[in-house]
This record gives sequence, C-alpha cells and structure tokens, in this order.
Amino acid sequence: MLNENIKAIRKSKGLSQEELAVKLNVVRQTISKWEQGLSVPDSDMLISISEVLETPVSTLLGETIAEAKPDDLKAISEKLEVINLQLAQKKQTRQRVLHWCFISLCAVVAIVFALLAVINSSYMGWDYSKPETAVIGVGLHSFEWLFVRVAPLVIIGGIVGAIMTREKV
Repeated sequence: MLNENIKAIRKSKGLSQEELAVKLNVVRQTISKWEQGLSVPDSDMLISISEVLETPVSTLLGETIAEAKPDDLKAISEKLEVINLQLAQKKQTRQRVLHWCFISLCAVVAIVFALLAVINSSYMGWDYSKPETAVIGVGLHSFEWLFVRVAPLVIIGGIVGAIMTREKV
C-alpha cells in the first residue's frame, strides 16, 4: 500500500527515484526498497516524503483511492492527519529544545571564560608547600588548562549546532 502510493505519486509528479532521493538526502536504493516494499521509511522520513511530494501523509499511508471506500478513506485520512500533526509538533519541539541547549552551552562557556579572566589565576601565588592548597591549586590549574584548550571547540560546535537547529521561517 505505502510502497505503491510512493511510487505512483512520485511518477505523477514526474520525479525519478534519483531525483526524489536527492530531495530527501537518501540514496536511490533506499527509494527503490521503499517502492518494492522491502523496507519502510520512519515517521520523520514519512513527513519529509509528504512534504517533497506535496501529498498528505494520510494519502501516502491510505489504500489506493480507486479501491478505498470514500467514507473509510476520509476517516483514515483524518486520523492520520492528526498523527502527522502530532509527529510534526514533536519534531519541532525536540528541535527547539536542542537549539536552546546549544545556545545555553555557548553562554556557559562564555561565562566561565569571563570568570577565569576576572579571577586572573590567583591560585598561582598560593603556597604549594601545604598539601591542601597544593591539591586545590593543581586541580584549578588543570581545569583551566583543559578548559582553555577545549572551550573553543565547544563554542564552535555550539554555534554550528544552534545554526543547524534554528527554526526556518
């Protein structure tokens, strides 16, 4: 059912398997497997297919229109549209949370950098002959050394992540 509908709608839109694969960022063999019924797309991919083919998910999942009864198809269509909307909202919420996590990560790293600049490594002047100050001083120095080397990578990753997960207008 799904495999036949993907193939029929793809052909009606004048797309080859290769063209559809490019639009969905998958390989052509994946499209072929879907159309042969050897595998099925996951829910996120199903939403992407419906967007690319400009067809509701319910139409992709429903029986072929020639064989289905209008009342049954309408009921199935309405239920699947609700499911489609819920899946899209979950995906959007997950993306929004991830986006703000990346932004928060960048902010935390910037704040720690600012604190390290303000502190100006005051532990460097400590008396290291006392065991308690020696352990704390070495710990702080190790943290700062590691942080200064890893933080730029974290900032770059956070910025890239925030850009990749931003909402598209």
